[in-house]
Amino acid sequence: MSDCKTSASSNDHLSSVHYEGPENHQEKEALESNENSDVDHEPISPSSKDGAIDPFGQPPDGGLNAWLKVLGCFLIYSNIWGFTLTFGAFQTYYQHDFLKDSSPSAISWIGTVQSWLLILVGVLSGPLFDLGWFRPMLVIGNLFVVFGIFMLSLCKTYWQVFLAQGVCMGLGAGLLYVPSLALVGLSFSSKRAIAQGIVTSGIAVGGVAYIISFDHITTSSGFGWAVRTMGFIAMGICAIAFPALLYGTSLLAKARPARKLYDFSAFKESNFNIFTACTCSTFLGYIVPYFFLPTFCQDVLDISQTFALYILVMGIGASFFGRLAAGAIAHSIGPLLCWFCCALASGVLSLCWMAVDSQSGIIVFSVLWGFCSAGLVTLPATVFPSLCPDSSRLGTRMGMSWGISSFASLIGSPIAGALLGHNGEGVKQQRSDFLGPQLWAGICLLVGAVTIAALYVLTYRRRRVGFFI
Repeated sequence: MSDCKTSASSNDHLSSVHYEGPENHQEKEALESNENSDVDHEPISPSSKDGAIDPFGQPPDGGLNAWLKVLGCFLIYSNIWGFTLTFGAFQTYYQHDFLKDSSPSAISWIGTVQSWLLILVGVLSGPLFDLGWFRPMLVIGNLFVVFGIFMLSLCKTYWQVFLAQGVCMGLGAGLLYVPSLALVGLSFSSKRAIAQGIVTSGIAVGGVAYIISFDHITTSSGFGWAVRTMGFIAMGICAIAFPALLYGTSLLAKARPARKLYDFSAFKESNFNIFTACTCSTFLGYIVPYFFLPTFCQDVLDISQTFALYILVMGIGASFFGRLAAGAIAHSIGPLLCWFCCALASGVLSLCWMAVDSQSGIIVFSVLWGFCSAGLVTLPATVFPSLCPDSSRLGTRMGMSWGISSFASLIGSPIAGALLGHNGEGVKQQRSDFLGPQLWAGICLLVGAVTIAALYVLTYRRRRVGFFI
């Protein structure tokens, strides 16, 4: 963008690029006069004495407070995204037992609406974060998530499951998702890729814990107690995350100057528009294998339900290492280049899924898919702060972009479910029935790789900061 300057040398990576935004002007005004200031700010320094997170100052880029935010967001992600990725286990259980009268496409709408609201609510939670509402959203969001889990344990019909798991949990998760991304973005600059990699690895930890709990307790004590146990786990996670996230965030709760809720000038910037196209394309295909892999294992490969879930666990477990690796690699070669590689590899793997016809093959696919696709969640949040010229509007713009992309998440899995052949109640799907979802996921991710490449070329031509961006 023409109005931003880099504070790093020409060989710095995209993750270490900073901009001169309104905070620089506010610093001068604080030193010279307070005539035009509506808010009482302390003089801005690269990092405050106590390491508090200041949306108008430079990120502390380390220290106890910043790493506590990483811990807290890691735990929040294990709840909101970890539970979302377990929907593959729920999809299989609902399809073969609890909601067997419903079609695969109808069942997939439950998990899709959950993930859609998780992202869409960022349109509201992002601006509210910028306006100082982080703490209320933290409390309300977690209450909705935990309440939704416990209500799910009491459900008996499709619409009850849809409201509890899809709507209630989705709304609560949406109040937490974008603010968590923005909080880590305000806490780090040069170490942002590593921090985001650690945070998003919580998705894998939560996913593995919830799937194993669901499988073991459903077998021994039934669906209700399995879900209630997951609710107690979520409560314990919240109890640890709250102190870590609330400490040192007093500046985020200060009153801010009145302004428009949304920044529509973002749509005039090609970087913002192409970035949003990138996330839309990848969100269309990213979640499909997680939702349909257990069903593929059971119906096509005649694998038991328990082992099918453990194959999903292998993929989610591999994503833990994939997210850490993506953060470390992005720190070295730049997050944008690393994001492209992840999208390309994920698209190719989705197409390779069509050739899988054995138990060993599906295990290899699950592990490789989990590892390579992990960066599709980690890296966009690392790239975006470097495309935002004003850190005080980071949450707003991030929420706008993710909100638009949420519609891709909304329709991605139901389209895959509609493409999945349905042979009637009690009749297993054949291998050919899965060609539609497999092709859909692969093509969407390859289109995403192409759009990321376009964003890379545009960014390189504008900034000339080296190939590793």
